[in-house]
Amino acid sequence: MAKAKRPKDTNQLAKMIAAMATGEIEADTVADDGKNPAAVALGRLGGLKGGKARAESLSKKKRTEIAKKAATAR
Repeated sequence: MAKAKRPKDTNQLAKMIAAMATGEIEADTVADDGKNPAAVALGRLGGLKGGKARAESLSKKKRTEIAKKAATAR
């Protein structure tokens, strides 16, 4: 049995959620976003520590240059 996609329309999504809550349809029959949960977690982990690690590796002079460039762009 093919899994149903989650509707983009707000009203249809609300109807689907209500149907899942009342047991009219099973929640596991709705397709997920197709992403591997382990890969998502790993990517998030790298993203969380990436900025801090980059800032620690940059010299004070380079961080100042980046900050000035960002300030002028704003």
